[in-house]
Amino acid sequence: MKTTATSRLGAWIAILLGGGYFLLPLLATFEFSLKMRREGYSFEAYKVVLTDPGFQQSFGYSAVLALLTILVGILLVVPTAFWVQLKLPRLRPLIEFITLLPLVIPAIVLVFGYLRLYGSGGWLPLTGNERGTDLLLVFGYVTLAMPYLYRSVDTGLAAIDVRSLTEAAQSLGSGWFDILRLVIFPNLKTAILSGAFLTFAIVIGEFTLASLLARPAFGPYLQLIGANRAYEPAALAIIAFLVTWAAMGLMQVVSRNRAALAADQH
Repeated sequence: MKTTATSRLGAWIAILLGGGYFLLPLLATFEFSLKMRREGYSFEAYKVVLTDPGFQQSFGYSAVLALLTILVGILLVVPTAFWVQLKLPRLRPLIEFITLLPLVIPAIVLVFGYLRLYGSGGWLPLTGNERGTDLLLVFGYVTLAMPYLYRSVDTGLAAIDVRSLTEAAQSLGSGWFDILRLVIFPNLKTAILSGAFLTFAIVIGEFTLASLLARPAFGPYLQLIGANRAYEPAALAIIAFLVTWAAMGLMQVVSRNRAALAADQH
């Protein structure tokens, strides 16, 4: 009994220390963001930020690119992970290694490689116009999100009987496109949404690619405001945390609802 009580006490102490380490700087940042007016606390900094056309433009731009990144990533990852799981299980370690490379290779190396290949002197000069640069930035975001999106999808595939579902669909006359659209995608809804929320959070806060490609994204806007203002950067930091936490919270809600639905079905 004493050992159990000691273990619980140690666990609570660790939780409190970890929570304090994480929350105290955040609370200090929030408190500082309320001091824009000398007469007392106010949300003036948040009002200034949220009504700033630069904030609205940069956040909207990054949100659109995040949605495009999610779409391209899903169309690339889901068929690949499905085919590896079904037909090429021996290649799974190689695919996992490749999808982990963005965690090892710095983003600045990636963007300089892009500029070398797709710059004005490259074989495909995508940076010659804004839409081409936007497309290149989306591909860069897909690369950065690949480790998280692939693992979410791969975990979802591991939780279902891919081979039996595929054979049953084929016995009913379905082709590969119909199998993916009607069988695999619906069964991976939770995994796909989890990867999508993570991708959204990554794209919203990304700085290196957008800055070096000179695109008006939210990350460079955060850096610009942080270098020239006092209270607005603190408000922006809180807003960025809230966006990230909202994405994580939605991911948890979707996962719990899926688990509850599966339990009810059983």
